[in-house]
Amino acid sequence: METFLLTLRRSRIGWRRGLRRSMLLQIGLLVLLWLLVDRLTRQLGVPVPAGIVGLLLLLAAFGLRWVSPRSFAHGARWLLAEMLLFFVPAAMILLDNRQLFGWLGIKLLVVVVTGTVLVMASTALTVELLLRRSQRHEP
Repeated sequence: METFLLTLRRSRIGWRRGLRRSMLLQIGLLVLLWLLVDRLTRQLGVPVPAGIVGLLLLLAAFGLRWVSPRSFAHGARWLLAEMLLFFVPAAMILLDNRQLFGWLGIKLLVVVVTGTVLVMASTALTVELLLRRSQRHEP
């Protein structure tokens, strides 16, 4: 029985080590999680996007220490670095809609920039508030 537990532990450690080293495995697991959550949210009729539910599930897995955030660092870093590729179709739409280069485009730009600044500011304030709160409750 002890040898079985030792073998199980070694394979688990080996799997985690392999996950930390393989960027393709990390990206594949993130995509697989998104696909599974997407199918689940569609079947259950959840009115929340699958990406949000998937992020919450991944956050819960991090919080419960099932998975380490370090395990997905390389894959997440690559996805963020190549994010422009995901926006190429949106840039092509701009070329088809010339009216976006006039007043309508300026109005949309103001709304997008203002919204982005508000989201970034509220996120920064929330993080700062939670950091101060956690430092206050430390022994």
